Formats: sequence, C-alpha cells, structure tokens
Amino acid sequence: MGYAMAAEMPGGAEVIHRIEIGDITPAAGEVVIEHEAIGVNFLDIYIRTGAYPWPVDKDLVLGSEGAGIVTAVGDGVTHLAVGDRVAYTLPNGAYATHRTINANMVVRLPDAIGSDIAAAIMLKGLTVAYLTSRSYAVGKGDTVLFHAAAGGVGLLAGQWMKSLGATTIGTAGGAEKCALAKANGYDHVIDYQSRDFEEEVMKLTDGAGVNVVYDSVGKDTMAKSLKCTRRHGTVVNFGQSSGAYADFQIKDLAAGSFYLTRPTLFHFATERDWLESASADMFARVADGTLKVSINRRAPLGQVADVHAALAARQTTGCTVLTV
Repeated sequence: MGYAMAAEMPGGAEVIHRIEIGDITPAAGEVVIEHEAIGVNFLDIYIRTGAYPWPVDKDLVLGSEGAGIVTAVGDGVTHLAVGDRVAYTLPNGAYATHRTINANMVVRLPDAIGSDIAAAIMLKGLTVAYLTSRSYAVGKGDTVLFHAAAGGVGLLAGQWMKSLGATTIGTAGGAEKCALAKANGYDHVIDYQSRDFEEEVMKLTDGAGVNVVYDSVGKDTMAKSLKCTRRHGTVVNFGQSSGAYADFQIKDLAAGSFYLTRPTLFHFATERDWLESASADMFARVADGTLKVSINRRAPLGQVADVHAALAARQTTGCTVLTV
C-alpha cells in the first residue's frame, strides 16, 4: 500500500492532504513507477490554486516531475523494462509513492544521473531546453534578460545560456539571491527590490535593449520586459508567478516590431523524438559539469504543503525535491 498527496479542491496549501492508494496495474502502453524523488515547481501551485483547469472534480494528485524505478510494464511497451531507472515530466500525478504513467513520457536515466538530480531537472531543465532552442535560439552574441534568475529554472538557464555564448542579465530579489544567480552564469544580476530593472537593462545595453526576454513572473514585469526588448526582439512569457498580465494589447508589439510567444513545456515533451534528444543533451550537460544542479531543499513527501507555502512566498532558491 502507498499514498499520495492530493489537493481536495482548488485553494491554498491547506487543501493538500494524504490519500491512500492501493496496488496498481499498468494498462497497455503504461508502466508503473515506484518514486524515489519528486520535484516541486511553481506550476504545481498554479494548478493547486485553480489558475489552470483541473482534470478531476476533487483530490487532484499534484506534481509534474519525478524519478524512480519501473516495477511493472504494460502490453506494448518495448523501450522500458522492470528495474529500469527512469524519470519524466507530466502535469500532475507525481506526489505519490508510486503511479502508472504513459511509457512514451518516460526516459531512462544514465548511470551518472541520480534520481534526486533527475527529479530536480526534468521539468526545469527541459524548460530551459525548449526556451533556448525552440522559443528563441540563443547564440553567441545575443544579450538575454531572464527574470527570476535565482529560481530552479533560472539557475539552470544562467549556466546553459553562458555555455551558448550569450551575454546574460538576470533579475532576482535581494543580495543573497543576486549573488547566487551571479555564481550560476549570469554576467549581470539586477536586484529588483532596490533597482528599476528596465533602467538598469537599458544602461547595460547602451539603450539598445536585449535580443530576448524570458519572463515567468507576469503581472509585475511584463510591461517593462517589453520596454527592455530591442527592435525585432523576442519576448517569451512562460509563467505568471506574480499573477496574469492582463493589460497587454496586440498593438503593444508595434513599439519595436516584437515577437511574442507563450510556450508550454508539455507541447514539446509529448514529441517523443524531442523528449529523448533534449533529455540526452540535458543529462550530458550535467554529467560533464556544464550544468550544476542546486538542490537547496529536501523534504519528505508528506510535508509538501509546507514546501508549497515556502515556494509561494519566494523563500526558496534553486530546486526543491521531495523524498519518498
């Protein structure tokens, strides 16, 4: 017998509670994974609060990335076997001791990648992968602005973009977070609590602005993100940790003939070829030291409500992993 941590209904962290789960059997095309580690992300909070649609009426098991051992294989699955170490990213279902999952969403782990590292980077690392290749192809000579640079995605992005030859500008709140971002590849870090990031970016770029802005903050930053973007530049909005930016009008793009995109990881991750190649590239970057993964908090699965509260209050840096 195992258990899961589910949100009874949309709401605050207090709606998360334990539910018991029994033995499970994989259907055709599925595998059963016994979790060893589970990642926690802001996406989980968006879903818990009802910002995104719920697929069930009540008791939604949250969690969008995990790693563990395959314990059963359904009919038709040929690329995985019982005993394989695996990881995945998929909306919901990860806050559990074990689960069934579509085998096409699962990748094998190389020996060099531990389950805790995999659980910390499957969503966040693959997010950086599509942001820097498919949303905008970051390359040598580009100047990039990345908000929330001290978060789990931001720390990986700083290292990844530096390896691509870009000049990187990050924003973070407070001296400690700024120092952490600077240590993870950012050439410049702006403390948004004490400085106006728009003014600072324009100073750093001699008034030209940046080639691309990556904005997962939303309401508090998007208006100025547009103003920081150079002519024909790109704005990539991939989250809304401060709330939805509701003041946008299409004509706002005319200020610089901007490109604007709102990508979602799972539209990429359901492409099996991309999932395998992007995961392999990401694991290789970790193995060779290009990407250093910072797990700054570990907590038992049963304490996930406390973890949500800390994440929502922006009291965390880097990656948070639940242990099973």
